[in-house]
Amino acid sequence: MNAAEELGARFGVARACRSLGVARATLYRRRMARTCPRPQQPRPRSPRALSIDERLAVLEVLNEERFCDLAPLTVWAMLLDEGRYLCSPRTMYRILAESGSVRERRNQLRHPAYKKPELLATGPNQVWSWDITKLKGPVKWSYFYLYVVMDIYSRNVVGWMLADCESGALAKELIEQSCAKQGITADQLTIHSDRGPPMISKPVAFLLADLGVTKSHSRPYTSNDNPFSESHFRTLKYRPDFPARFGCMADARAHCRAFFHWYNREHRHSSLGMLTPDTVHNGRAEAAVAARSIVLDAAYRAHPERFVRRPPAPPELPTATWINPPAREVAARELATAHATAQTEVAAAAH
Repeated sequence: MNAAEELGARFGVARACRSLGVARATLYRRRMARTCPRPQQPRPRSPRALSIDERLAVLEVLNEERFCDLAPLTVWAMLLDEGRYLCSPRTMYRILAESGSVRERRNQLRHPAYKKPELLATGPNQVWSWDITKLKGPVKWSYFYLYVVMDIYSRNVVGWMLADCESGALAKELIEQSCAKQGITADQLTIHSDRGPPMISKPVAFLLADLGVTKSHSRPYTSNDNPFSESHFRTLKYRPDFPARFGCMADARAHCRAFFHWYNREHRHSSLGMLTPDTVHNGRAEAAVAARSIVLDAAYRAHPERFVRRPPAPPELPTATWINPPAREVAARELATAHATAQTEVAAAAH
């Protein structure tokens, strides 16, 4: 609600609530509850409820040696056969629940609450994403394993490896070589991956600790937590020249070598202002945008009548790249985009 109120003060309550998916009535109700809180009335005790002494007596009976391993309904039935009635089976369950005695008796795996990763990169070599994908081999059920490490800000592939198995030792070697090649220093980089065996292996964990690199993992069964690697593998496998199967390891390695050269140095990425990953990663993006601006300015001076709304401008460079941006960032970006669009329409109408 704080985000809705802050955005509402800037852009209006209706637009802020619509962007955040919050009803205006909910906003007003919670604001009223905060400014004029109602006193909490204690819930009256039912006259039919058991007294404290009676509840302790029921709990003592349920914890007897002959009843401690039986269900409350069974205890209730046995007591009836003995001519005793303490309370209903449902009340027995409530008393056991209050004492923490109702649970699965067998040992069960308890999954921890995994936190959604929220990672921000405002420049190259701040956040890397890495993953492993399978490439089909020459016969059925044969695979080659492609390890890829990429920078999420520039989309530049900083390291890759092709192997015949998934291994934490091979992943350690690739990450170590990539960090050395990029000159990574301590406390500079965060590496994000899913929770596959090589990703959570001890060799990789020890290496990252030695290098001073922060590790981050996706939530289980949540592919959206590692979107950049997933999108990159889709680009690889949906290329027209990607074969159904590779004849051998050398064949697959030659294909990957040509693909990564094209992807880093020739592929114009829409999220990078239609620049190549290599250009953005190595700090040549501003010069490239300036050169494009010169060309567009010359085109505008030559034929200004062809540009109706405004002078042409090259696509903007990214200022930040997120993995799972917070809801406030998403709402603020949507409102800013809507505000800019409205201003453009007003200017066009006035013109």
